[in-house]
Amino acid sequence: MIVILLILAVIGAFVCYVYMSNRVLSNLITLGLILVMGVSGVFIVKNDRDHYGLHNVTTTTTQTIYSASPSKQMPMMIYQSLGTADKHRVYVYKTSANAKKTHHTTAKVTTTNTVKRTTGENRIVTQKTYREYQSKAYKFWFGLADNGHQYVKEHNTIYLNQDWTVLSTQQAKQLQKKAQSKAYQTQQKKAAKAYIQKQVMAAMTKDPTMSAAQRQKVIQQATAAYQAQAMQRLITQIKQG
Repeated sequence: MIVILLILAVIGAFVCYVYMSNRVLSNLITLGLILVMGVSGVFIVKNDRDHYGLHNVTTTTTQTIYSASPSKQMPMMIYQSLGTADKHRVYVYKTSANAKKTHHTTAKVTTTNTVKRTTGENRIVTQKTYREYQSKAYKFWFGLADNGHQYVKEHNTIYLNQDWTVLSTQQAKQLQKKAQSKAYQTQQKKAAKAYIQKQVMAAMTKDPTMSAAQRQKVIQQATAAYQAQAMQRLITQIKQG
């Protein structure tokens, strides 16, 4: 509406100054309309540059997330850095356990992300901020500019359990390549055998009457423990470069 008012003031000032025969009245009305033009122009600039008549409104949504890692035994949050300074990251995740399609946080410089550890549900809390008109009156005057519901910024807080590993896409590729190499698998097979034998011997020393089923249970637990420790050591090695 304020743009229409400006246009009408310009037309009115021209008509009054050119066509009114009473010069005193013509000058007064023209000066008044010029004042209206100036005030309108100031508020149009303030609305466009300083967002006058608008205020920030933030909406919050929560989404349960699942690991995008192909390994169910090793849940992982993978991120891709934008640029070379690693100031902005895009995090990749799934929205259901069996989903084939992955999702990611918005790849914009106005999007920031924070990763926090939790004992609760793995989730992403998204806060989006928009500029909205402060009232119907402001919308009436500035609505023609259509700058209401204007996106400002977004912040994601990603809550992950302690068993999740956070790696870059490059680190994830290195981890997969290293873990699948024959040299690493051969080395780990020997080390795992020695570790399991040590755990079984310790258990049998503590309880010489262990049954075969009990020994098998010790072997399974020792195998799982060694695999977890070996993977954690490998992840630490890759993170350290």
